[in-house]
Amino acid sequence: MVESWPGTAYPLGATFDGSGTNFALFSEAAERVELCLFNDGEEIRVPLTEVDAFIWHAYLPTVQAGQLYGYRVYGDYDPENGSRANGSKLLLDPYAKATSGDIDWDQSLFSYNFGDEDSVNNDDSASHMMLGVVVNPYFDWSGESSPNIAYNDTVIYEAHVKGLTATHPDIPEEQRGTYSAIAHPAIIEHLQKLGITAIELMPVHQFVNDSVLQDQGLSNYWGYNTIGFFAPHAAYSSTGDRGQQVLEFKSMVRALHHAGIEVILDVVYNHTAEGNHLGPTISFRGIDNAAYYRLVDDDQKHYMDYTGTGNSFNVRHPHSLQLIMDSLRYWVTEMHVDGFRFDLASTLAREFYDVDKLSTFFELVQQDPVVSQVKLIAEPWDIGPGGYQVGNFPPQWTEWNGKYRDTVRDFWRGEPATLGEFVSRLSGSPELYETSGRRPVASINFVTAHDGFTMRDLVSYNEKNNQANGENNNDGESHNRSWNSGVEGETKNRAVLAIRARQQRNFITTLFLSQGVPMLLHGDEMGRTQRGNNNTYAQDSELSWVNWAEADESLVAFTSMVAALRANHPVFRRKRFFTGRPVKRAEGEPLMDVEWLSTDATAMTDEHWESDYVKSLGMFLNGDGIRGRDARGQDITDANFLLYFNASEEGVTFQLPSAEYGAKWDLVLDTTTAKAPKGVFAAGGSITVGGRAIMVLCARKETS
Repeated sequence: MVESWPGTAYPLGATFDGSGTNFALFSEAAERVELCLFNDGEEIRVPLTEVDAFIWHAYLPTVQAGQLYGYRVYGDYDPENGSRANGSKLLLDPYAKATSGDIDWDQSLFSYNFGDEDSVNNDDSASHMMLGVVVNPYFDWSGESSPNIAYNDTVIYEAHVKGLTATHPDIPEEQRGTYSAIAHPAIIEHLQKLGITAIELMPVHQFVNDSVLQDQGLSNYWGYNTIGFFAPHAAYSSTGDRGQQVLEFKSMVRALHHAGIEVILDVVYNHTAEGNHLGPTISFRGIDNAAYYRLVDDDQKHYMDYTGTGNSFNVRHPHSLQLIMDSLRYWVTEMHVDGFRFDLASTLAREFYDVDKLSTFFELVQQDPVVSQVKLIAEPWDIGPGGYQVGNFPPQWTEWNGKYRDTVRDFWRGEPATLGEFVSRLSGSPELYETSGRRPVASINFVTAHDGFTMRDLVSYNEKNNQANGENNNDGESHNRSWNSGVEGETKNRAVLAIRARQQRNFITTLFLSQGVPMLLHGDEMGRTQRGNNNTYAQDSELSWVNWAEADESLVAFTSMVAALRANHPVFRRKRFFTGRPVKRAEGEPLMDVEWLSTDATAMTDEHWESDYVKSLGMFLNGDGIRGRDARGQDITDANFLLYFNASEEGVTFQLPSAEYGAKWDLVLDTTTAKAPKGVFAAGGSITVGGRAIMVLCARKETS
């Protein structure tokens, strides 16, 4: 007999106070609830008799950190009316702060018999379930603090815990693929070399591997299949799954913070791993199906699916919203993360049918004193009607700018009539964000991300090569259009390789020198290839992992050089949009804050903008009015810059503007080479920009 006291209804979950543990579980659907403790395979059931406002709770004075547990919820099993309680199914606590073990997809995990969805299966699932773990919350954070990087100074690196570290030769083999590996000096040094200020980790909430993938010898590599919104994924721990994963995650955050690098989590609150009505009963479904999931209004056996995963989280219900907000606060206050990227964020705004930027979820975030103060990044779309919402999120939010990705790709691909939109993307996409009170940093700029081609593959393949996924190459984006490189896929043709290398440098330069916040996909700085697979969601293998042994060191050095240019010059990371108005100067007539120049150094005309054939332009950036700090933290007044973009196959000669813009110009970047260029050009002279290339010039400040 386990001693049990009434305990408290809040906080939800298992809370260890140094002596014993309080357990609290929400379920409005329950008629009774049992807390199940597991010790060496033995299950001890403790009835929860205290209920306040549908919170079932108890305090167990003898339960210590490391205790394994789950719940059984008894009530109506009536799928036709949205009820799916089944006491024979052991359930994972939605608030579990750590998990142990995995589900094995046994028949007992399902509340129906395979082949007959209308039947009832009452097999006990306990021996096939993952279990919650009581964790010790105490950790030595002394000397640690968030870097608190301003958005305009931020450079994001999207990374996968395992994919980034699985093959790194300097990381001990037993640590590769884990939180400890992310914190290893070799990884931190690499991030610092690239000027990275924030690492955005693909899902680290506890997730489930799909049975369909496992049957094919594949796995859910990306992790967008969450089952535990408070628990760090146990498989990414090198030290154990009885709470050690929590300590290891915190140690990773502490090490990154000491290095001046923020931690952003890619979070998936829009759905869970329980899938559609044919999925397993492993947590939310058995606890309170109608509270946690959006059910079809006139057919409550089935689930609304705005995510393509079988279900959508019910953000109309107060306890579902509470779980999301409690989870976000936990990761900030207890795990010390610095922000979140919300997967398919439009789903969180669907209170009824349409996406509503004034939805309760956004109101809760706005007023929350903790969550409102960290970085909030939306993936501003889902697969439902009206789900593409780029530019429509509330002012406090930033967004993955899918239009930036598409426009920049089109420009460097040589698509006609893309010049005007390309200029908008260079400028921070003002037409998307300026009218809603936001600034250029609302745009998270990216060319590639995890769900698509790597940058090297983007310039190497016209068609996807996804056969390894077992879907007859029908998954992923259908095609990549032509890059006119002459040869598709892997090749030893030096001319083709030179074009591809230059295009990668063009993308990296455009990304880092655009207004807004750049996001680099892990491995793009070293030429990572997935051999044309643009949907490696199921590929936990060398196909997806960063291959450090084959890193393109010249591209790494080039990326570092461009990142340093951005870091040293605040003119590339403005806090406000361009005005198109003159900027007061210390001497001489004022110049515009930005000017768009044709090849003869005159202003671009409507004829230029509307032409299908003009594929090059000059950009004058006025640094006179821009004050800020360089990479060393020194206060500076910036210099003027000229950027020349040429997406045509042939070289283009530009005339430099008159001396009032700058008497002499130093060539600081030329994407025709990976090396630092040399050259000085005088006002009114000329410069030839190679085919498919960028040149960047900095006005030399005269010294007395």
